[in-house]
This record gives sequence, structure tokens and C-alpha cells, in this order.
Amino acid sequence: MAIESFPENRSLPLTALAFDFGTNRIGVAFGQSLSGTACAVCVLKAKDGVPDWEQIEKLIQEWNPDAFLIGLPYNMDGSESEMLVRARKFGNRLQGRFHKPCFGIDERLSSVQARDQLAITDGDTKKGAAIDDVAAQIILENWFAELRKS
Repeated sequence: MAIESFPENRSLPLTALAFDFGTNRIGVAFGQSLSGTACAVCVLKAKDGVPDWEQIEKLIQEWNPDAFLIGLPYNMDGSESEMLVRARKFGNRLQGRFHKPCFGIDERLSSVQARDQLAITDGDTKKGAAIDDVAAQIILENWFAELRKS
């Protein structure tokens, strides 16, 4: 299974759960393409990139998305990072386990945008945990904006 950038029929309204993949935490957001909006949902704990799949299943049951979106963390020069390989693997597992299409989008600087949006400084660890779900929200809103361009 390959993670594509966009669905074949971009005009269909769809709902999506977005994931900002990390080895310790995975941010989750939900949104819909009709308005292009998303909301931060939660931050899941992960152990070396492996989430609690039961928690993900509960989220899928609760939000009933049409598709999944994975943030793909390319290096700043556009090359692939080890984390990008792991994020793709996570996306492929989501798609295989839950039988919904999974898409990917370049998510460089989404965490920086999330910090800016939340006005978090580097030393503020109390608010720092909230970054991952807001980063997932930003990733999903950016993807919806790209869908609307075509």
C-alpha cells in the first residue's frame, strides 16, 4: 500500500483524522473538507512509535472519518528522514488495520507553527505537550487548502 497525496476525486466532501506522528507522542486532529476546518482532538502516547491501537480504534469509532492523513516529516532540504520512513509505516498500518484510505502531506515546520499559534516558548514544557494535536490540526487544514486549489 502506498500513501498518496490526494484522493482521485478531490471534489467529494470528506472527513479525516490527521496524525502528527512521533516516537513518543502522536497528535490527532479531525476535520472536514467542506469548510476546510479542523480541530485538535488529543495527543496519544507512543512507545518507540507504536501507539495503543485500541485507543486509535476508539477514536475512529467516535469520529468515523472517511480517510486518514499522515504528516510526512521531510528534512528541510526535501530529502527523506528516518522519521518520514516511520511515519509512512504508521500510515500503512492504519490503512491496513482500519481499511480506510490514508494520505500524506509534507509537514515541515508544522510544530513551529503550532508553537507560534499557542505562543509557546522552548522552555515551556507544561504547554509543550499540547503542540502535537495542534500540529495535526495545522497539517489537516493545510491539506484541505491544497485540495481546494485544484
